[in-house]
Amino acid sequence: MNLAVDLTSQCEQLNEITDPQEILSKGLVCIEGPVALACSFSMEDIVLIDLLQQLRQKVRIFAIDTGRLNEETLEIAETIRLRYDIEIDWYFPCQAAVEKLEREKGLFSFRDSLDNRQQCCHIRKVEPLKRALKGCAGWITGQRREHGATRNNLQALEIDQLNGNIVKLNPLCHWDESQLKDYIQQQRLPINRLYQMGYPSIGCAPCTRAVQPGEDARAGRWWWEHPDHKECGLHKR
Repeated sequence: MNLAVDLTSQCEQLNEITDPQEILSKGLVCIEGPVALACSFSMEDIVLIDLLQQLRQKVRIFAIDTGRLNEETLEIAETIRLRYDIEIDWYFPCQAAVEKLEREKGLFSFRDSLDNRQQCCHIRKVEPLKRALKGCAGWITGQRREHGATRNNLQALEIDQLNGNIVKLNPLCHWDESQLKDYIQQQRLPINRLYQMGYPSIGCAPCTRAVQPGEDARAGRWWWEHPDHKECGLHKR
């Protein structure tokens, strides 16, 4: 769907609001049509699910199983499904594309070059995302400005030109890590146990590691690459 969005003054003011619940409630009013939450079962996404439950907003939740997820990620996904009694739409990469990639380039081609890594991410993440967003007027993400260089200008409400000019809502964009963790503690939310093992950002298992004290949250993602390249394509700006 190519959503023609009239960003009225009410919607534009979202970028002046810092409270995630207010951004969510007002942002959903601005989006004329179906909305979905993209969930990787990060701390951010679990907070968003909890906020949506409090707002009694029925938003479709989808997740992408890249085929390389950590077991701990799958465990927390099931924990969240049962806790909130919600349906999660799982999307998978195209089987033929994965088979061709691994047959021609092996299992770890993403470590050889930026182009190879982006090709792997496109097959395993970007293409399934486009299918997941088909028919949506907007989607919700757990992105935060604090995540790193590629997200420091993030706005609460953006237009996603890569996915048909639909609305992209980033309710947590203003929160820092302490605010995120405070909310999780207050609400007693379960989180991926990899966080306790030094993983502040969790993606595919071969592309994610624990970070050292003082490193930023995205330092453990594609650690062999320049910080400005650390996006998989889902949030290319």
